[in-house]
Amino acid sequence: MENLASHRGFGQSRRGIRADAHNAGFTLVEKLAVRWKADWTNERKFKARIARAEHNGVRVLLCQAQTFMNLSGEAVGALVNFYQLPLMGLLVAVDDADLPLGEIRLRAGGGSGGHHGLESIEQHLGANDFARLRLGIGRADGAREITDYVLGRFDAGEAVLMEKVLGRAADQAECWLAAGIEKAMNQFNGSVEKSNESNG
Repeated sequence: MENLASHRGFGQSRRGIRADAHNAGFTLVEKLAVRWKADWTNERKFKARIARAEHNGVRVLLCQAQTFMNLSGEAVGALVNFYQLPLMGLLVAVDDADLPLGEIRLRAGGGSGGHHGLESIEQHLGANDFARLRLGIGRADGAREITDYVLGRFDAGEAVLMEKVLGRAADQAECWLAAGIEKAMNQFNGSVEKSNESNG
């Protein structure tokens, strides 16, 4: 097997329905694949789509789980085990309805915060000390039940904002690769709208 000791892995927790609002992580991984000119293949043994790339001398595995969101640990766990990927080299991107639309938050580890995709990944890895990048999609009028909301698509203004979020999140992922998680958190965490206003 290829020596993948220097690999970094980007996993993404996918929900089993189509809407843009809750496929932010899926779209982020797609954006990274385009940036790095990586081609996708379907890997049934991993229950995932995989793209292999190299960025600034670091070999990277991009993973899009082809399971329901609450089973995404099956795909991520299989990849980590097969390639013997150290957890410090794993970054999982998820959408988060508890964060406002426009906010991104990278953390080195911690709890799932009730996110079923992260719960599944933690269960299959037997650990929670891996980086997770939460992409805020917000809730409709603060509603507790998000099912109907996440089934809807972004309106035009929200779509423009999400495109900015995805660009910033992709930059953050590249910073994580090049300079580590502390710099990536300090430089990119927060609200895209607020950061744009303060820099304008």
